[in-house]
Amino acid sequence: MIQAVRGTKDILPDTVGYWDYVESSFRKISHLFGYKELRTPIFEKTEVFSRGIGNATDIVNKEMYTFKDKSEESITLRPEMTAALVRAVVQNSMLHESPLLRLWYFGPFFRFERPQKGRFRQFHQYGAECIGSLNPEADAEMILLADSLFKSVGISDYNLLINSLGSDESRKKYIDELVNYLKSVKEKLSEDSKNRLESNPLRILDSKNENDIYILNEAPVILDFLDDISRKHFDEVKMLITDSGINFTLNPRLVRGLDYYNHTVFEFQSSVLGAQDSFGGGGRYNNLIEQLGGPSTAAVGFALGIERILLILEQTKKLQEIESSPQVFIVTANPELINHSLKIAVKLRDKKIRTVVDLNRRSIKSQMKEANKVGAKYVIIVGDDEMRDGMLTVKNMQTSEQVKQPISSIENYKNNFEC
Repeated sequence: MIQAVRGTKDILPDTVGYWDYVESSFRKISHLFGYKELRTPIFEKTEVFSRGIGNATDIVNKEMYTFKDKSEESITLRPEMTAALVRAVVQNSMLHESPLLRLWYFGPFFRFERPQKGRFRQFHQYGAECIGSLNPEADAEMILLADSLFKSVGISDYNLLINSLGSDESRKKYIDELVNYLKSVKEKLSEDSKNRLESNPLRILDSKNENDIYILNEAPVILDFLDDISRKHFDEVKMLITDSGINFTLNPRLVRGLDYYNHTVFEFQSSVLGAQDSFGGGGRYNNLIEQLGGPSTAAVGFALGIERILLILEQTKKLQEIESSPQVFIVTANPELINHSLKIAVKLRDKKIRTVVDLNRRSIKSQMKEANKVGAKYVIIVGDDEMRDGMLTVKNMQTSEQVKQPISSIENYKNNFEC
């Protein structure tokens, strides 16, 4: 037996309804906020991510699925969406159509990580991007959108962490001071942090090593290095989300893992996930569009891990699914009458009634068992007597009540089938 690739998971019929519910709920909320869906290819030219995310990041260095295609071009399965979405926006001149773009996406992504609870090598994300506004209200809208998404599926208890990385200039000044401090305690750092000291020092702030965390208590704080414009922007973001009823925790160590972030960054955490408590986050990226060949354009966005959201819903017993069980199961008493069963099924499906017909020519008893197994609410029995009398036997599977209905107008029983 061939097994699925390590770090991947089949989404089976008994759980796919939960996925459908989350995606459907997120789609409705996205449209409520005026966001339109954008879909990109699952793979891109590698430079989309190496230039967009940053060569010094763990994603580019360690986690991307990269290969040469038959034309010897370097191709990468998308590890995240923002860079790919920006590529699509630039290539298709979407900013010429509108100065402000509200976009959302939902789909699979790929990273070569160590599989663990809620983390897979093929995983799924919902994300939203607001492109074209420098103003703090765009940052606030992102957080308000995320909050509405959570509430739409039953998540009300979560932690929002926010921070500001400031402008490029203030960030550079901070990094210089941070590196100076960390070099003075370099021998005490973990091996991972020592390696990051030269390539990506900000990521040290995200270290989970207990000794690193202790050392970082004495490190410079980025909020002390913000210039006036950055500070004003961040203060307005905090004011806007506070006035909208969103609670948050200020975390000056929050940096996120991607090079393109500047100014506001934020993360969503849930205590029910345990040590790996983050289930989404994002921030502002004012330089990425220009880096990928577009005009200088401000933007802000976020992404949510769908597997982790489903895990939260499972742990809090709030999983919901879109109903997909048949409303009607047609039992054919005589195989010679299958043509009548199929015609009845067509009538019902035309009325949007979920209807299945037995295809294995089983006994009535076996068909009734199957109807019960698949969760059908009603059974319609098509037999010789029914055909002779022009009436169908309709059985309510929950109450066992049976009634007769004319074959010619069975679709008019629609309201009952929908119960």
